[in-house]
Amino acid sequence: MDAEQTRSDQKEIEAAGGMGRTLEITGGKNLETHLEKNSNSNSRKPEKNAEKGGSGDPENGDPVRRRGHETSELEAAIHLFKGSVGAGLFAMGDCFKNGGLLGATILLPIIAVMCVHCERMLIRGSILAVERTPGVDFLDYPETVEKSFEHGPRPLRKMSRFMKLVVEMFLCVTQFGFCAIYFVFITDNLHQVLQQNGIDISESMTMLITLLPAMIPSLMTNLKYISPVSLLANVALLFGLIATLTIAFSDGPMPSIGERHLFTGGSQLALFFGTALFSYEGIALILPLRNSMRRPENFSTRFGVLNSTMFLTTCLFIFTGVVGYMRWGEEVAGSITLNLVVEEVFSQVVKVIAAVGVFLGYPIQFFVMIKILWPPLKRSNDCAQKYPITMQVCLRFIMVMMTFGVALVVPKLNLFISLIGALCSTCLAFVIPVLIDFVTRAQVPKGLGAWSYIKNILILSVAVLGIVTGTYQSIVEIVKEFK
Repeated sequence: MDAEQTRSDQKEIEAAGGMGRTLEITGGKNLETHLEKNSNSNSRKPEKNAEKGGSGDPENGDPVRRRGHETSELEAAIHLFKGSVGAGLFAMGDCFKNGGLLGATILLPIIAVMCVHCERMLIRGSILAVERTPGVDFLDYPETVEKSFEHGPRPLRKMSRFMKLVVEMFLCVTQFGFCAIYFVFITDNLHQVLQQNGIDISESMTMLITLLPAMIPSLMTNLKYISPVSLLANVALLFGLIATLTIAFSDGPMPSIGERHLFTGGSQLALFFGTALFSYEGIALILPLRNSMRRPENFSTRFGVLNSTMFLTTCLFIFTGVVGYMRWGEEVAGSITLNLVVEEVFSQVVKVIAAVGVFLGYPIQFFVMIKILWPPLKRSNDCAQKYPITMQVCLRFIMVMMTFGVALVVPKLNLFISLIGALCSTCLAFVIPVLIDFVTRAQVPKGLGAWSYIKNILILSVAVLGIVTGTYQSIVEIVKEFK
């Protein structure tokens, strides 16, 4: 793709929103959200980059100097909120079923506080890495990890490139999981509506019907043809949530608290942890958003963008989870839209609109994944350099089929959400920021005090416990569903 197309993609990705993506935010009169530096702009000469105040080659993965940014605190908060609220919000009922009414209400804010603290450590590590990298004023998540290790203790410097690849892998796997989850979400809701209206086909056939409409926009290599629908997707999802909660309140008196579990334990808590981390997966947005602000120091102040947005997001999660679990109890599904009475016409409308909202967001979520995969493939493959458009279309076709295949074999939406959250989101949200903190503090004499050791070891212990138990239990439950 040429430089003109790349610039168009960067301008129009603003509406992408959604979950767990690798994005950058740049300023201007309006906030523009665009994909990370992995853009195919090899027609730009390095000399031109230098003339414009940039350095490095984005095609080769080098850091690039960014221009001035004009994002206000409110704009940054809106984008962080939009990036943190997605399919995980519809899974909050299932999350509270696994965590217990009171247990989840207590644990969810604790997880939020841990996420915020780790995001602060990531910001600190990025600032230090930028100070040690001449000609660069912004580093994204993978680059921050690479530069932190590159400037860290001598024995760890050789791991810098490897750690960057690890982060990119987790980001890519997470995004791949999101795309597969979209297929499952759409299929589950549409299948209920089709069955109710006398169209008796299997869930696999329903998913196959959605494959072609999802594939066509996903094969487009220029984002300008698909990004305009993102706003419509956000409106549809918001309508689906409000309508679902309205139905939950209007469907007679709520069951008593005594009929619901206040606390759970063991395997259910492991599933709760995975779903909660999946829902809070917005850490890849933190550095780009902070960099976009006119006053970046206001991003992480006591009442700044990060704390305020995470507080509101947590309140919305708790409210949705409590309402969903109180209304449907142990029968609550992986998406609360699936609990709506399908015989009612309005409920069918809500299911279809929610499915359409997710469907419209699939191509952009898919675009993010391709932006991670395509640049290294193009650099290492002569055929991809000779026929870039053709090869990228082939890659997109293969990845669409792979997400479809994974979605086809996953029996339940909630189990897949928990698996992705436990395995990938936990590493990105907890493990990597703690490693960055250890590496950056090790560079300063007496930088690793007793409190830093205790705090970081505690976070790592919780993370490892969540990864092991959440991943194991999710796989066990998925295997049970196949039997």
